[in-house]
Amino acid sequence: MTASNREWIKLWPEGAPLAQGNGDEDTPAIMAYPVNETGRGAVIVCPGGGYGMRAGHEGEPIALWLNSIGINAYVLRYRVAPYQYPCALSDVQRAVRYVRHHAVDWGVRGDKIAVLGFSAGGHLTASAGTLYDMGNPEADDPIDRQSCRPDAILPCYPVITGQPPYHHAGSMYNLLGENPDPKLIELMSCERQVTPDTPPTFLWHTADDAAVPVENALLFASALSKNKVPFDLHVYQNGRHGLGLAEEDPHVANWTTVCGLWLERQQF
Repeated sequence: MTASNREWIKLWPEGAPLAQGNGDEDTPAIMAYPVNETGRGAVIVCPGGGYGMRAGHEGEPIALWLNSIGINAYVLRYRVAPYQYPCALSDVQRAVRYVRHHAVDWGVRGDKIAVLGFSAGGHLTASAGTLYDMGNPEADDPIDRQSCRPDAILPCYPVITGQPPYHHAGSMYNLLGENPDPKLIELMSCERQVTPDTPPTFLWHTADDAAVPVENALLFASALSKNKVPFDLHVYQNGRHGLGLAEEDPHVANWTTVCGLWLERQQF
């Protein structure tokens, strides 16, 4: 089954917070890629695109790979420019809550919900793993009563920091606008938001990434290490930015094998 045979599931059927219209780009949604096996975990996939678009090759192909190793997947259509912070973060948090709320009905383990993302989607993934809440037990909407803390995060060649010299200026501009408040830049520098409660993390990057410096992954890994958060870090010697599954590069394509083994270790 391909995306053309699937339907988007709106995360807020009555309209998302801060929505500026009711078109597709105003409507955060997930597309489900379930597996025919109950009791398995789920991964929410956040394609990259500099917070200005969402790259197709970092969406459905990733979901189908996850299906091939027995894991449920949900591709997230999160809001991008002209939408700015906090919209995308709100969207991924809602996606985690939404899947967790429906876990029993969907045959998914509610205690094994991860977020995986690429580039700017990797920043969104790291943000989901560092900026979360445990839900509002008094909320009228039962979905908002759920925790939005992922049980694992998987940032792939991620944008991590908002701080020069390693920040990705285009992503930060789309996310925060021109001349953002320094406090907001600090908040969106994921390496500065890691705590001992940050979820277990799988990271990969290429050492010669010319668009998003590998220091982004290294900064995040260093923060995880300092906080004694379990993590895997894989840095490949060569590879352009935006490889996705990296099928054209047998060396980098190995990331899916080691990632699958890591997810198995996390009992997904």
